[in-house]
Amino acid sequence: MLNTRDIMETITMIQDENLDIRTITMGISLIDCADSDIDKSCEKVYNKIYRYAKNLVSTGEAIERKYGIPIVNKRISVTPISMLAGVSGGDPVKYARTLDKVAKDVGVNFIGGFSALVQKGFSAGDRELIEAIPRALAETDLVCSSVNIGSTKAGINMDAVKLMGETVCKASEYTKDKQCIGAAKLVVFCNAVEDNPFMAGAFHGVGEADCVLSVGVSGPGVVRSVLSKMPDTASMNEVAETIKKTAFKITRMGQLVGTEAAEMLGVQFGIIDLSLAPTPAVGDSVAHILEEIGLEQCGAHGTTAALAMLNDAVKKGGVMASSSVGGLSGAFIPVSEDAGMIDAARKGVLSLEKLEAMTAVCSVGLDMIVIPGDTDPAVVSAIIADEAAIGMVNSKTTAVRVIPAIGLKEGEELDFGGLLGYGPVMPVRKQSPAKMINRGGRIPAPLQSLKN
Repeated sequence: MLNTRDIMETITMIQDENLDIRTITMGISLIDCADSDIDKSCEKVYNKIYRYAKNLVSTGEAIERKYGIPIVNKRISVTPISMLAGVSGGDPVKYARTLDKVAKDVGVNFIGGFSALVQKGFSAGDRELIEAIPRALAETDLVCSSVNIGSTKAGINMDAVKLMGETVCKASEYTKDKQCIGAAKLVVFCNAVEDNPFMAGAFHGVGEADCVLSVGVSGPGVVRSVLSKMPDTASMNEVAETIKKTAFKITRMGQLVGTEAAEMLGVQFGIIDLSLAPTPAVGDSVAHILEEIGLEQCGAHGTTAALAMLNDAVKKGGVMASSSVGGLSGAFIPVSEDAGMIDAARKGVLSLEKLEAMTAVCSVGLDMIVIPGDTDPAVVSAIIADEAAIGMVNSKTTAVRVIPAIGLKEGEELDFGGLLGYGPVMPVRKQSPAKMINRGGRIPAPLQSLKN
């Protein structure tokens, strides 16, 4: 039973502390849309997505009005398109255009799944899809792409790592007149999960039901506000306990929205992703949470320890509030989307190397980081390989979403606008890793993979 205090607390969270449902994401399987004729396959794709998702946006808006809870994004994820391209052949960009059209027709913000899973090698359609990614992202507005290049079980596909470094750079080059937005809609994963509702990395896994509705909650502003009221003498145990209780409350709200939306749409409820997803708005920053914990600025020594505690406390609080926790669940650290991260990067306190260390203890990886536009593709590949190694060895999901800012140099800024924010061009090490990247092959799976 809710009491007046609980209700007023929730209203305060929503009105003053940026609490929202970051996304409701409908995952749709396209396996039954495969066809040897690519045009017929695209027609099936459009019809199935439209049939399931035509009421997604209106349902989200109805729930917003009913409960007064903002639902910022309504999104769709689909089965990795490389699987359909492997059956049909032809130009995979046709699928991207179909996805873009149906996304616009049903009114969602993004559609994810122009994806390939190549952690152990390339199968039919994989290489063709990857090579088509820069064109696909340049010729569409709402399509997002992801590629899984490694896993704890399989190791790291270094041929794919090399190809993805080149692909990221091309995606930026092809969209240089649009703030290099192509690279901002492309994620390279290790240990990608099948039920992630967040873009740009969302795809609908082959182990999922035909159609599911998942929720991504977000409340860094709420967590920061609660911590700001604690005395400086509070122990780290007390800080962790406070974060747990706050995450519990946030997750319960997500559970309510997710189950009701799924019921209204007549589809299965999937998961709640507990990730604290920041925005450029003041007061909605993961970096500022770390600073409330006791750091002068995010990036200072102690940042990794504080983030580890935050991530763990969020998970512990969330799993007590829902039996359907999944996705990535933790704390995102996208530089351009977090006001505190932007400030720390501008001042040089937060470096690429420190961000890499932080990714060992949080969700998900090096995210929305702007790098110089003339960065060698081999360096981008090496950044991907380093991050994949962290994920592989630690049996966790890691990812890279870096944006080579064409025409910009270190210290200048790239502004995407909206939720994607803006960020300073951060320095990268210029020493060449090309010899290693060009070796290709596969980094073998670690000993941790032998768990059976």
